[in-house]
Amino acid sequence: DLVSKVFVFPQETRDSHVLVRVKPEQPLQNFTVCLRSYTDLTRPHSLFSYATKAQDNEILLFKPKPSEYQLYVGGKFVAFRVPEGIVENEHVCASWESATGIVGFWLNGKPWPRKGLQRGYTVGVEAAILLGQEQDTFGGGFDTQQSFVGEMSSVYMWDSGISTSEVRAAMYDSPSKAPIFGWRNFPYKTVGEVYLKP
Repeated sequence: DLVSKVFVFPQETRDSHVLVRVKPEQPLQNFTVCLRSYTDLTRPHSLFSYATKAQDNEILLFKPKPSEYQLYVGGKFVAFRVPEGIVENEHVCASWESATGIVGFWLNGKPWPRKGLQRGYTVGVEAAILLGQEQDTFGGGFDTQQSFVGEMSSVYMWDSGISTSEVRAAMYDSPSKAPIFGWRNFPYKTVGEVYLKP
């Protein structure tokens, strides 16, 4: 249970990351990923990377610049423009459903207009799930210039969609439905310079 703790990524590195030691048991027709990040980076960086042997960007939550988030599914992405303001803690959730291809995106509990991506696609299993680096190969192939620097917490993943009220519950680490993994039961291994701090 990591509630009231954060992972600190203190500096730009070639390999520091958090490995999530969980794998979905079946291919995913739907998913939602939520996390909280706090950084003053202005260059591109990876927040959540889910790679399979067949597809390195099976699921990727990526921030190319302060005013944009990208969600990749199966190597293709949609972008969401966000306000570029003062550096603050940002809670993001992204959801996707195969049947319609609809992608939902929430920033600090507020839903953005939905978009579409990869209708009919299935997300593979046997995944390597990482925080703080972008995988260009299965479990590796990192680029220093895409590494995350800052703090990250409240990481959750579900094998279903999510409502705005459920997003807000996850913001406060009290999700209403059981995730595949979440901050209250988070199996992880830190690699390199990442520290768990109150």
